[in-house]
Amino acid sequence: MATTKEPKQPKEPKKRTTRRKKDPNAPKRGLSAYMFFANENRDIVRSENPDVTFGQVGRILGERWKALTAEEKQPYESKAQADKKRYESEKELYNATRA
Repeated sequence: MATTKEPKQPKEPKKRTTRRKKDPNAPKRGLSAYMFFANENRDIVRSENPDVTFGQVGRILGERWKALTAEEKQPYESKAQADKKRYESEKELYNATRA
């Protein structure tokens, strides 16, 4: 017995979904402790290694961040916590004016 296959129906093209535009008045997200560290140390890493690429700078920063002790990370953690509070208060104000 031979089985017959039905001819495949052409698929309907997928509809492209568009992303919603971000509100330019929305508050900026808070930076992480690592981002405060990276922003502070990026120029130092570049001056120590002038021939490295952008990706390599990020890799070096990541290695240095992992090598820090909890006490050395503390100033960056406190900056991140303060920035998070700033973001949350700005977000509350933004949502109150939007509603």
